[in-house]
Amino acid sequence: MPGVNIHAVREAGFTLIEMMVTIVLFSILVMLGMPSFQTWVSNTKVRTVADSLQNGLRFAQAEAVRRSRSTVFSLTNSTAPEVSLKAAQNGSNWSINVSKSNLDAASVFVQSGVISDVGSGVTITGPAAVCFNSMGRLIANTDTGVDSATCDTATAPTYEINITGADRRLKVLVALGGQVRMCDPARNLADYPDGCP
Repeated sequence: MPGVNIHAVREAGFTLIEMMVTIVLFSILVMLGMPSFQTWVSNTKVRTVADSLQNGLRFAQAEAVRRSRSTVFSLTNSTAPEVSLKAAQNGSNWSINVSKSNLDAASVFVQSGVISDVGSGVTITGPAAVCFNSMGRLIANTDTGVDSATCDTATAPTYEINITGADRRLKVLVALGGQVRMCDPARNLADYPDGCP
């Protein structure tokens, strides 16, 4: 057949070599991005735990004002703090209870939260318990009704949150007047609004 070039017709698609080159390049890009992705995951865990602690402390403070009674925010390792609660430093959960008083012989459970689910591997250093009075300010309380929960106001409570592999740490501070805030210890408050004092 004159005029027909059988070599001019080419089917659309990828050759095996083109596909292998694409897969190798994609694998190299993924390997280059993996360390920064792992750092991002670690930083996100630190931020999530700090948010959980900050929200729990603010809720405990709000409950103290709302009920006009003192409340106890405590870290705990108990998975069912409404039934059995023992305060523990570096706990994997938190709990809010109304302190025992003349009205109640025992503390009254309000709410709890889980830290370990959102921040596996994150370490928390800070007091086992923080107490708020009916005006939302910190108070010292040695008889809270919560096992091992003793509140001291000699120094303002500070929770330091850290994880191996993260390039940032965070702190949750509670001022004696009751202000709860999160800050970055790597920054100075004089220069950055999110810095620590």
